[in-house]
Amino acid sequence: MLASQTPAAKSLLDWYDRHRRVLPWRALPGQSPDPYAVWLSEIMLQQTTVQAVKAYYERFLARWPRVEDLANAPVEDVMREWAGLGYYSRARNLHACAKAVLADWSGRFPGAEADLRKLPGIGPYTAAAISAIAFGRRAVVVDGNVERVTTRLFSIAEPLPKSKPIIREKTDALTPQKRAGDFAQAMMDLGATICTPRKPACALCPLLELCSARASGEQELFPVKAPKAERPRRAGALFYARRADGAVLVRTRPPKGLLGGMVEFPGTVWHADFDPADARPLAPLPADWRRLVGAVEHVFTHFALTLTVFAADFPARTKAPEGCRWEPAATLDGEALPSVMRKALEHARRN
Repeated sequence: MLASQTPAAKSLLDWYDRHRRVLPWRALPGQSPDPYAVWLSEIMLQQTTVQAVKAYYERFLARWPRVEDLANAPVEDVMREWAGLGYYSRARNLHACAKAVLADWSGRFPGAEADLRKLPGIGPYTAAAISAIAFGRRAVVVDGNVERVTTRLFSIAEPLPKSKPIIREKTDALTPQKRAGDFAQAMMDLGATICTPRKPACALCPLLELCSARASGEQELFPVKAPKAERPRRAGALFYARRADGAVLVRTRPPKGLLGGMVEFPGTVWHADFDPADARPLAPLPADWRRLVGAVEHVFTHFALTLTVFAADFPARTKAPEGCRWEPAATLDGEALPSVMRKALEHARRN
């Protein structure tokens, strides 16, 4: 029996044809998917919600409607548009990938998973998603929503992430030969709207009769996840220097590493044993630095951060120290400030 004829695939595709979500990057019924739109959305959606991505996607597409437009844009502009979306290596890889598609593929995305995986920023999941959704090729697409649906369908008790191979194997068995892209999007939609993490709407699920976890009444126990290690904490200081003309001192982080290529206020190294009392000698300019009341809290994937902010005022003609620059007040909000720096900016303005 072909995979496209399995009860699960047929039921799910029938449901999808009636209830598919309307998303800015998703082709409407009868339309051919745009590989550029699919790729752009898939990169943005990595570890980010649909709701958070929509506005960024629409701005990117309006400013750079074709992959060649994005490839020819200055990387600094791409980083500015990405600011606030997080996981900033995605923005650098996005730009690098656009340049590679233009240089190596004459501006047309390849359809094969193996070719897609050679491009910057495209891993196994993203390659499978683009191949299936944009080109209609059979590929096994497994994101967080698909993991949840599949573990419940088959009551997969092995905790994540160790269960990933068996989840992929089970999803592979479900994936049809035809309409693999629609099937992948149907699984995502099912997980996002019905097979939700809490209080899934099982009565509305097209796979209700086939779901092992639902049959045992244990659907909310899946997927099983290994206990998370306690997130370590780091701390540091930022220096908010403002000139009499309103300009603020900033610098650009190195292109590689955490928040690479983004704009920040000068500060100290972030580490577990940081003491704010030791911060003033590390300031970028000599001044009467005032410690602002409160602190900036931010959570990264691998650690939680507490930043103490110091502020000082300077004459209008003060020169920037090496590696820094004065950013005019009128353009500061448009700079590529990551979320943690925007929090610091608001904290400084409030104080």
